Amino acid sequence: QLQLVESGGGSVQAGGSLRLSCAASGDSLSGRCVAWFRQAPGKEREGVAALYDRSVNRVYADSVRGRFIISQDNSKNTLYLQMNDLKPEETGMYYCAVANLCWPESMRLYSSKYNYWGQGTQVTVSS
Repeated sequence: QLQLVESGGGSVQAGGSLRLSCAASGDSLSGRCVAWFRQAPGKEREGVAALYDRSVNRVYADSVRGRFIISQDNSKNTLYLQMNDLKPEETGMYYCAVANLCWPESMRLYSSKYNYWGQGTQVTVSS
């Protein structure tokens, strides 16, 4: 059974950076569709970035494109999210997720397409 553990969250000022990690165990991330999601208080979970390591393409939400970078290290079985120029409205819980099936890129930021989730790591951005 695949298990995911996020880390790297914390508190930063607006404009700052954080790097989130998602360590997987029980199965390999290689060849899987993986993604990062976030959920602000009182709001729905939204897709931030997605990756399929057999494709060069990455999928990003419009709001983070150019500031966030999703990457994966198969030797460490770990997914990353580098977040730069953070904004206060990006405060929330950040989750990594893995899908059993790899959906078309247009669907890779839909939370319903993912089967495994971590517990989340809190990101707080102050103004």
